[in-house]
Amino acid sequence: MLNLRTCAAKLRPLTASQTVKTISQHRPAAPRTFQQIRCYSAPVAAEPFLSGTSSNYVEEMYYAWLENPKSVHKSWDIFFRNANAGAAPGTAYQSPPPLSTSLSTLSQAQFLVQAQPNVDKLVEDHLAVQSLIRAYQVRGHHIAKLDPLGISCVNFDDAPVTVSPNVDLAVFKERLRVLTVGGFYGLDESDLDKVFHLPTTTFIGGNESALPLREIIRRLEMAYCQHIGVEFMFINDLEQCQWIRQKFETPGIMQFTNEEKRTLLARLVRSTRFEEFLHRKWSSEKRFGLEGCEVLIPALKTIIDKSSEKGVDYVIMGMPHRGRLNVLANVIRKELEQIFCQFDSKLEAADEGSGDVKYHLGMYHRRINRVTDRNITLSLVANPSHLEAADPVVQGKTKAEQFYSGDTEGKKVMSILLHGDAAFAGQGIVYETFHLSDLPSYTTHGTVHVVVNNQIGFTTDPRMARSSPYPTDVARVVNAPIFHVNADDPEAVVYVCNVAAEWRSTFHKDVVVDLVCYRRNGHNEMDEPMFTQPLMYKQIRKQKPVLQKYAELLISQGVVNQPEYEEEIAKYDKICEEAHARSKDEKILHIKHWLDSPWPGFFTLDGQPRSMTCPSTGLNEEDLTHIGQVASSVPVEDFTIHGGLSRILKTRGEMVKNRTVDWALAEYMAFGSLLKEGIHIRLSGQDVERGTFSHRHHVLHDQNVDKRTCIPMNHLWPNQAPYTVCNSSLSEYGVLGFELGFAMASPNALVLWEAQFGDFHNTAQCIIDQFICPGQAKWVRQNGIVLLLPHGMEGMGPEHSSARPERFLQMCNDDPDVFPKLDDFDVRQLYECNWIVVNCSTPANFFHVLRRQILLPFRKPLIIFTPKSLLRHPEARSSFDDMLPGTHFLRVIPDDGPAAQNPERVKRVLFCTGKVYYDLTRERKARQMEADVAITRVEQLSPFPFDLLQREAQKYPAAELVWCQEEHKNQGYYDYVKPRLRTTINRAKPVWYAGREPAAAPATGNKKTHLTELQRLLDTAFNLDAFKDLA
Repeated sequence: MLNLRTCAAKLRPLTASQTVKTISQHRPAAPRTFQQIRCYSAPVAAEPFLSGTSSNYVEEMYYAWLENPKSVHKSWDIFFRNANAGAAPGTAYQSPPPLSTSLSTLSQAQFLVQAQPNVDKLVEDHLAVQSLIRAYQVRGHHIAKLDPLGISCVNFDDAPVTVSPNVDLAVFKERLRVLTVGGFYGLDESDLDKVFHLPTTTFIGGNESALPLREIIRRLEMAYCQHIGVEFMFINDLEQCQWIRQKFETPGIMQFTNEEKRTLLARLVRSTRFEEFLHRKWSSEKRFGLEGCEVLIPALKTIIDKSSEKGVDYVIMGMPHRGRLNVLANVIRKELEQIFCQFDSKLEAADEGSGDVKYHLGMYHRRINRVTDRNITLSLVANPSHLEAADPVVQGKTKAEQFYSGDTEGKKVMSILLHGDAAFAGQGIVYETFHLSDLPSYTTHGTVHVVVNNQIGFTTDPRMARSSPYPTDVARVVNAPIFHVNADDPEAVVYVCNVAAEWRSTFHKDVVVDLVCYRRNGHNEMDEPMFTQPLMYKQIRKQKPVLQKYAELLISQGVVNQPEYEEEIAKYDKICEEAHARSKDEKILHIKHWLDSPWPGFFTLDGQPRSMTCPSTGLNEEDLTHIGQVASSVPVEDFTIHGGLSRILKTRGEMVKNRTVDWALAEYMAFGSLLKEGIHIRLSGQDVERGTFSHRHHVLHDQNVDKRTCIPMNHLWPNQAPYTVCNSSLSEYGVLGFELGFAMASPNALVLWEAQFGDFHNTAQCIIDQFICPGQAKWVRQNGIVLLLPHGMEGMGPEHSSARPERFLQMCNDDPDVFPKLDDFDVRQLYECNWIVVNCSTPANFFHVLRRQILLPFRKPLIIFTPKSLLRHPEARSSFDDMLPGTHFLRVIPDDGPAAQNPERVKRVLFCTGKVYYDLTRERKARQMEADVAITRVEQLSPFPFDLLQREAQKYPAAELVWCQEEHKNQGYYDYVKPRLRTTINRAKPVWYAGREPAAAPATGNKKTHLTELQRLLDTAFNLDAFKDLA
């Protein structure tokens, strides 16, 4: 069959007389085959309805007519019969005859002649209806009644029209002008009762295939312009769009049983009365209550219920402070007395560390979901006040839990993220997190985002807070559907949350629920909002609470009666009062009871390490050799690698034969050995698969086959743990937060994040300052994440030189003025610090510190300033002998040359760390001062090796003590090292400085200046009279 579009290109209209004559000559015997007629000469433009989208519509109708001629309107039936009989499309239409007239009494040719003016109107009207339906689907949310206050901060239609069964066209003229380009698409009042065939792109018909225009508009209004606004037509997947249409357009789909309504009411009672109870008992305390969006609790419980029904058994949540206590009480089900006792100012802290305010704490709880009768684990991640900072952390933890449970499709573990409207629009980390959502090594297979849209941020209203109409527009970048809903309509909220959970279960993609609500109080309970939003808060003062509104509705419907409602309130009030009475018995606050990520079996029952020792981090030679051989080979057959990489692998093989390692091989051996022990390793960051400096090459690429790769590290041992190495998106804040979350899930994994250059970590400063540095002190939550930060002054300019070690050292919690008195000094010191900071000068020490990170009986963040030029420096090599059993990480590497053999003769000791050691030894050798100057390397900067450096200082009694660094004086390590080094020697001597002068920028951009500065610091370091006048 030739379709109508092809036909339109061939057919041209005739005059009426020509038409009659032609049809009589060319009518075929078989009426069901459409014939081409090639003898016309009029322009095709005379048939505008058969071009573009019109032809799609006509073709759709034609196929429906072929299947069943009665399924289409009578006028279409006649049109297709005439067209199949050979009539031109422009003349094939006939108006149905009057009821009193028999078709057989009239000449068919006459009908064809009369039909010419009507066919365009018929097709255009149907297309107008299609366009109207699409306009509602695309822009109906603009005029939905979303704002419970009715003040509509979004400048669309400030007064949505109420829908009634009898649609008055005049009322909708203005509405449709807003909805549609060009007004009403040519339809007028006389068309309201005409019946139109519905396209397949709508479900408003239910079981009906055609509806009057009046009913089409009414149903579209009910679907898209009430208390739910659906944004989805930007999604470029037809199946997903159809799925959403079906969920919101199907007539009568949003129905609730009486039992479901009573459950919803009970959940609203708990949510509302919890906040009212806190207000009565502690009216002057900040708690960031949920008043104005109490529907959040039933919303979250609905998402969890539906997800549990779909097979999810672990939900990880992140949220800001507003409503957190309510979520802990009524969603996670934290014991109420544990929450209430947090308000007691006399409560003593039982745990070490600072602790945190009650509305930042997290929780982990496993319980039975009462709706599905299935086990569900709920974890609410602790977070700082920095809004949205927890988003990537939650995603990383979710990814880890999916990984460890073998949940490759996200069917068992999922995340829910809660947001405020101002932060969701304003914080860039939201965008970064969204862009991780579909990356292979970062996807969590769909997150449900719930925005508590107060329509205000602290004191700033949306007109000043964002450029987009909605706070949720950022979600459009990943094709996430956005469901706006009026939070004063609890049933609409619950329905939308059910759809959101189903969407996530069906498509494993992100989805956003925008709860348009209000904030009954100020930013906190002590704040006065009338200063800045007087009109808004006058309206809020008049607003009935949602519980009262919904209770009145259910009472009017006869679902509950007044005594039942009051009994439900009294029951929950009694629960709160009894818990409050019990809370007075609590005298001690245990922050560990609020832990969001417990590690069962890793610690003792009271949360202490099982030992305070660390075994040797060395490895037997057979394993070193085996790992080295795999690292220098391609373990897959018929795999063509780049010629340059072949040379690199050959060089590695030669090093293994010579029992030596460089930086890349040392890393390989540390990773490979841990994989053998069942430790999962995950290395993430920008370009980490190859390495920024082309040294790592952990992923090999076939030069002849696209996307064919090989990871030799996963071919080391038969039953090894998996190795994940993944290039990240060009994000630091989001990706570092993600890896931090991944490391939270299990202590038996080595999770590393590498910055492309060390100074790039400063765009992730929030994660470092708020989570990594103080995380254990605030939340009793250990974390073993490793940061690899390339660092070194090598003439590359201000931006690619310094990893800003001074910032990390400033945040270390050891006391510079106190020499620690500890048993098991080195391990105990590690246990008491907040993080470990190292700058290794040898590959072997790098190998040991990575292995020590896992072999320690506890977990601490590890900051490693990694080298750049040392990756290929001929002297930066280590022997297998430094990595064998019995060896370990060296916190300090003493001088082992002539100076150490005659320490009494030594005139100066240079203390240094990292790459500058190689500059110093080269200069010392050139000046032939090996016996006069000792060089001691401080490999572990924090916790500071007081004991070993005291030994070094005492070893050289007549020597000056000098700290030498390549960084500028106001940067680097000097301000951290000097007071601690003075403490080790009881301030008996000064500690001099050799290095660059203070500067605002980390490094010069001029190569000559760089070399001049380097020579100047070397001259100072080896000029034995340099400090004579300063003594």
